[in-house]
Amino acid sequence: MMNRFLLISITLATALLTGCDGDRKAAQARLEKARAMYEKGEFFAAKNEIDSLRTFYPKEVGVLKEGLTLMRKVEISEAERNIAFCDSLLPIKQAELETLKKGFVFEKDSLYEEIGNYIWKQQTIERNVQRCYVRCGVSEEGEMYLASVYYGGRPIEHTGIRLSLKDGQFATTASIPYDGGLNYRFKDMGNTTEVVTYKGGHCVDAVKFLYDNAKERVKVEYTGGKPYIIYMAEADKQAVVNTFNLATVLSDIHNMTTLKAKSEKKIAYLRGKLDGDGQANAPEP
Repeated sequence: MMNRFLLISITLATALLTGCDGDRKAAQARLEKARAMYEKGEFFAAKNEIDSLRTFYPKEVGVLKEGLTLMRKVEISEAERNIAFCDSLLPIKQAELETLKKGFVFEKDSLYEEIGNYIWKQQTIERNVQRCYVRCGVSEEGEMYLASVYYGGRPIEHTGIRLSLKDGQFATTASIPYDGGLNYRFKDMGNTTEVVTYKGGHCVDAVKFLYDNAKERVKVEYTGGKPYIIYMAEADKQAVVNTFNLATVLSDIHNMTTLKAKSEKKIAYLRGKLDGDGQANAPEP
């Protein structure tokens, strides 16, 4: 009876050891596969392979530690590739910016604004007093905006605009309630001026519509208050096209500058972790 019990115990122990050894070998093989992918520059695939170690071999602590070290190296290489990409394209985009911004003026109130705006020269406020029109601009970070301006003898209290073509195609802005900021009104010499500003996602459809239909006759309906209609001037449609082109380049520059800064910080952080790992594993003097 004792011999039988001993035999069963030895068999179970052997099976357990064999299973553990098999898992260790399989985990190590998967790690080596990830390392080969990393060396080939296949960073996304390498990260997926390393992630799979935690899923399939959670008890292989030694392999998991090696995997963590490899993951940090992969992410450093990814960040270095991002920096190289940004460094190669930023000079090109900067050159485009210098060309495109020649038709614009830059406006920024240093006391109240952290980010300035580029305005097409023909659309500056001082050149467009006492008229109804749609103006536009773009922040130096690449966020474009539209503004519907109304000027007349009595208020219409509008909150948005609807743009349309003769064939029925149309686009709208978001509705901006009166708040004295993005939607403000004032009276001067018996006349009323209303300005409603639509930023980013509040005007993206309207901007695209105007950009795609710059050569068409565009009707502008002031909405949310008393009915009022104008037809957009050719110069104002061209201002939207030029501003959109500038916005695209400014956005690219902002995104790449941000990506580069984040990548540099990530590299510093990960290298610090790798140095810490090396010190932790160093032999005692």
